[in-house]
Amino acid sequence: MEKIGLVSLGCAKNLIDSEIILGMFNRVNYHIVNHPEEADLIIVNTCGFISDAKKESIDAIFQMAAYKKPLVVIGCLVERYYEDLKKALPEADLLVRIKDYPKLHLMVEQLTNGRIKPAPFDPYYRLMSTQDYSAYLRISEGCNHRCSYCAIPLIRGKLKSRPLEEILIEANVLKNKGVKEIIIIAQDTTSYGYDLGQKDYLIVLLKELLKIKEFLSIRLLYLYPEEISDELINLFKENKALMPYFDIPLQHASNRILKLMNRASTKEEVVKLINKIRKEIPHAIIRTTFIVGFPSETEEDFLQLVDFTKLIKFNHLGVFPYSQEEDTPSYDLSEQVDEKVKLRRLNELIEVQKKISYRNNTKIVGRVMDGFIIHADQKNKTYRVRTYFNAPDDVDGRITLTSKKRLVLGQYVKIRIIAPFVYDLYAELFEEH
Repeated sequence: MEKIGLVSLGCAKNLIDSEIILGMFNRVNYHIVNHPEEADLIIVNTCGFISDAKKESIDAIFQMAAYKKPLVVIGCLVERYYEDLKKALPEADLLVRIKDYPKLHLMVEQLTNGRIKPAPFDPYYRLMSTQDYSAYLRISEGCNHRCSYCAIPLIRGKLKSRPLEEILIEANVLKNKGVKEIIIIAQDTTSYGYDLGQKDYLIVLLKELLKIKEFLSIRLLYLYPEEISDELINLFKENKALMPYFDIPLQHASNRILKLMNRASTKEEVVKLINKIRKEIPHAIIRTTFIVGFPSETEEDFLQLVDFTKLIKFNHLGVFPYSQEEDTPSYDLSEQVDEKVKLRRLNELIEVQKKISYRNNTKIVGRVMDGFIIHADQKNKTYRVRTYFNAPDDVDGRITLTSKKRLVLGQYVKIRIIAPFVYDLYAELFEEH
């Protein structure tokens, strides 16, 4: 039986596509390999969001092409630059746009002269790349926001929400596989259902998912601030399974820059929202991302961002330099900021956040949390845990635990935080004390 290798780059939304595509081969018993040199067919699922991601994708394509096996390139880079890549990338034997995934099985069969015949694309059949207890659940594609720096609408199109019934079918498939942790994702999770004429559809969906008692943890990512309603906050407050983790990309705090970015919320509105969340849910975790070096960003604009960061005291913060992306409205803005200035501002903001993170983490000492064992070193009796405090992929730092008990991956445990670090936490198993 032929062997299939796949390299998945970019975000969790891309990872879901990779899992579905691997499922096409797994369903008809093709062997999936982790080492590309062993593969008879190699697939690269690319990211085309910002400059660094594009470079990583191109590098991966060249690396995989060196194995001289049939090479299929898919994903956001292909969707965005399809015509250019057809001319510039002879290393790829097949380029497949996102909209053509339903025909991928036929295209692969043709490429390999019938030697490899995957099953049709089926969003309900994913070969999970995450641990058995955890899975991402995508509720929509695309985005109706038109942030001036963002290429996502160019790549993934307008908001297209999945029907509620379809999501619930997939959720039950995941439940039957033993999944205990669901991470809900989209380009804009809080806009779910807007294109279907249902403004409160996210609330409806969450209430249905909360009925599945096998799901011990439901986490939402990518929340837009202006769409976080009082009802949504109350739902978090009233349901233990809904993680009090608010991932709210804000991008900046200078109202002038926010306007140039075409963001809908002002700094004052965001302050009001976060104060409300913390009033209703005192232990809530707030995460955000900022862009530094947006065109015409002055030192005054940057200092406003620094002051805002100090005011809000985010639990977790990601900082990125502005990436000038062609075909986005901000691409042609004058007063592009020098790359050295971007890097200096990025490092300054990270240093500010380090102090905030450490102070926040000291306040968590003594707190008891529930979470999953996500890494186990049985020999040294050392484990890593994911609770409501930290999202997947170590973007928020780690919680490390030592225990005399033998713990296993996916085990749901109760821990107590006993020591803080800049980003990480150290814990003990609560039941042992």
